[in-house]
Parts: sequence; structure tokens; C-alpha cells
Amino acid sequence: MSYYIQWLRSLAFSIVSYGLMAVMGILFLPYALSTRDGAMNTCKWYARAIIWLAGWMIGLRFEVRGVPPTFGCMVAAKHQSFMDVMFIYQLLPRPRFIMKRLLLYAPVLGLFAYRAGCIPVDRGKKGQAIKDMLTRVRAGDVAPGQLCIYPQGTRVAPGAIAPYKKGTAALYADLGQPVVPVATNVGVFWPKRGIFRKPGTAVFEFLDPIPAGERLRPFLHQLEEAIETRSNALAREAGMIVPLSPVIPPEIDGPPV
Repeated sequence: MSYYIQWLRSLAFSIVSYGLMAVMGILFLPYALSTRDGAMNTCKWYARAIIWLAGWMIGLRFEVRGVPPTFGCMVAAKHQSFMDVMFIYQLLPRPRFIMKRLLLYAPVLGLFAYRAGCIPVDRGKKGQAIKDMLTRVRAGDVAPGQLCIYPQGTRVAPGAIAPYKKGTAALYADLGQPVVPVATNVGVFWPKRGIFRKPGTAVFEFLDPIPAGERLRPFLHQLEEAIETRSNALAREAGMIVPLSPVIPPEIDGPPV
């Protein structure tokens, strides 16, 4: 299959995806406004529809390894594309994502994400953003669920290096819950920017939980090592050349942790 044909298929897939988002947003708006479960279910239905469309429109399929958590925990995942948000979301019983406040203003997406219990934060204010996260998490922590966070704070291409943010460690210390790391290679097939989507099988791997109560600096180092090591291995499995690179030592302000 030529690059140009796959590019056209990718373009068609993008058009259908956004069109479906608009249609479902209108049809299910009353359901989403009436109850949080309504918004959450609608988001899951949309994610599953996109996963199905990706399989036959662009030849991109997905594999789950490990066991997605059903208990109350934090889920700390590698973030490489918009698809990893949708794929992880539809797997978990009651997911809530930490998301950029800017996304609240995105048509359809912002309203449904907020109604589904996602927690918006302003990443540009650093320390204040962490305090806001903790406050909002505490306020919405009545119902058990899975609080999902991207430790690097943004999408990072496979093989690229970016530091893990201390906000993850702050939440870990405050909530006292285990953390389930998630590795992926979806960015090999679905890049951060551009229309082209590569056919193949993207893998999401749920790794062994890190128990609550670890010291913060070792916790963050363990989390980064687990996610980066497996994500790079999955990228190599998908045919990408990823050089071996050391994990960046975490930097956490304050007293020894």
C-alpha cells in the first residue's frame, strides 16, 4: 500500500472521527448533562467507536497486555497521542483524567470531559497547578475510581526524553493509593502531529502496581524506569530504532523524601 493511499485513508478517518464526535455530542448532550455516568458512558462509546473505525479504515489495531485495574488507584501512563487517552479511558471502570484547563474550551470534548469527572489544571502555574490538582482530587474523591495522569505532562514521541513532573509524586503522597504504570508504543503508529496514521498493532501494557507509601524520589524514579523501559521496548517491537538511554533522575523540591 502506497504512502499516499494510506494518507488519504488517514484523512478520511480524521474527518469521520471529528464528525462522529459532533453527532454524538449533540445526540447525547441531555444524557451527559443529566448525570456524570451519562457523560462517562458517552465518552466510552465514542472511544470504542473510534477504535473500531481505526481497525478497518486505517488498519490500526490494538492489543492490551497486563491487567487494567478495577480498584481505586492512580494510573500513570505514557502519553504519545490522543488515541492513548481514548483507549485507556474505555478500558477502566471509572476513570478520571487530569487534563489541561485549555481543553475545557474545546467544542464537545471539553464539556463531556468535565461532566465525566476529569480534573482541569493550569499547567503554566507550576506549584499552583499542583495545589489545584490536590484540591480538586480531594473534592471529587468520594466515589472510588481510577485517577489517570500523564507524568510527563504532555505528549512525548517514542524514544524522546522528557522529565517526569513532581505533580505525580505529590498526588501519590496525598492520596495514599497504589499507582499502576502504563507503557505504550501507539506513537509509532499515531504521531503527535500530522494526519498520517500507520497501520499495525499498537500495544498498551499495564505494569505491576507500585504500592502506596514509598518514599517520593525512589517512587518517581521507579515509575519512570518502568514506563520508559517498557515503552521503548514496545517501540522496538513495532520496528522503531530506539537507542538505550538512562532514566533522568527525578527532581523533587523540599526536604529529603
